[in-house]
Amino acid sequence: MSDKFEKDPDQDRRQTGRPISSSTFARTARLASLPVGFAGRTTLGLGKRIVGTPANLVLDEVQRRTADQIFSVLGQLKGGAMKFGQAMSIFEAALPEEFIGPYRETLVKLQDSAPPMPPGTVHRVMAEEFGPDWRDSFPTFADRPAASASIGQVHRATWHDGREVAVKLQYPGAAKALISDLKQISRLARLFGVIAPGLDVKPLVKELQDRVAEELDYSLEASAQGLFAAEFNGDSDIVVPEPVAHTERALVSTWLESDSSLAHVITSGTQDERDRYGEAYVRFLFAGPRRAGMLHADPHPGNFRIMPDGKLGVVDFGAVARLPEGLPVSMGRLLRHAVDGDYDSVLGGLRDEGFLKSKTDLDADTIARYIGPFVEPARVERFTFSREWMREQTLRVSAPTAEGMGTAMKINLPPQYLLIHRVWIGGIGVLSQLGATAPFRAILEESLPGFAEG
Repeated sequence: MSDKFEKDPDQDRRQTGRPISSSTFARTARLASLPVGFAGRTTLGLGKRIVGTPANLVLDEVQRRTADQIFSVLGQLKGGAMKFGQAMSIFEAALPEEFIGPYRETLVKLQDSAPPMPPGTVHRVMAEEFGPDWRDSFPTFADRPAASASIGQVHRATWHDGREVAVKLQYPGAAKALISDLKQISRLARLFGVIAPGLDVKPLVKELQDRVAEELDYSLEASAQGLFAAEFNGDSDIVVPEPVAHTERALVSTWLESDSSLAHVITSGTQDERDRYGEAYVRFLFAGPRRAGMLHADPHPGNFRIMPDGKLGVVDFGAVARLPEGLPVSMGRLLRHAVDGDYDSVLGGLRDEGFLKSKTDLDADTIARYIGPFVEPARVERFTFSREWMREQTLRVSAPTAEGMGTAMKINLPPQYLLIHRVWIGGIGVLSQLGATAPFRAILEESLPGFAEG
């Protein structure tokens, strides 16, 4: 059982020098600078084209500068802006190469980094969460964070019993900033459509808003992480740090010695590393509901650490889908029917589960043309994911045809499948970024209820 520190009732009143500005006006102004900056660079680019600079070079420069500004603004704001950027970054594999190329490095940065809190603020937060004598519990504490993310950052320290630990601290003002950011981002959905054309931003923001309360309470995260740590203790491929102590805004866990994450493998890993860690990644996502009754619902690569012994370390359990019965049996059966080419059963199952809107005129043949290519990884013994394959599927379903948008507009996503869908699509996006070859069918047979028996 982990230690629970009681929250100081005067904490919020005493916070000063917040690294996250909670002023709606100030934060909105920063977010508003994004479209203004993009418009200015586009005008500058037009001027350069008039005087003879090649159009493709101008576009490349505009995109790179826009990407740099987006990373800078989202990173400085942290909160919901940073979290949205990280969520969006896993979809880059689906975008056309000629468009996403200049953005890729910036989006990958969003998966694994953010500007840190200054030491003075860190010390104030530690005193507020663990009391004025907090150093008695932490004989050593590194002021420089080992990692920074959307609503918190991690420091290396020593627990009073000698164990090396990671101390995850929530940024002061994160709650108010998170809510403010997501509201503003929803209003600026058209701008982010410039980065991710075809991606409907508003549902993504709505989903993030729905998860805010859980992700801000580190007590809930400690509980979920503890269950995962117990269930994966001694696993041959996965390691989960054990929670040691927590408050609502701080979480102490056993330290994972890791210098890089899946984001590094995406940018510079060997093919063997891409295949090995890609398989471990997808096996963990599917095994969680079966073994722990929960689905890790934040699949971006920065949460998956490369360990010295070759294992994959998993962190950040703030977003989980609680599935005490495991993944839905109906999900496995529907996928198996599709693999077997029985689209009459697929059509009936989609209606029963609420995936088809009422009175829709979709037939089995249209469903087969729409879903069929997505099922390809489950049809073969080993499948190689790639950006090209992901991009092809995205372009296909977003095309203004009966089998593209005509079908997509008639498909509904039931609320109980929202997080499952997010993880499924996000996981495929990461596998496509990795270019990993994985035994996807065997993993489904092992961990997706209903798939093996059909």
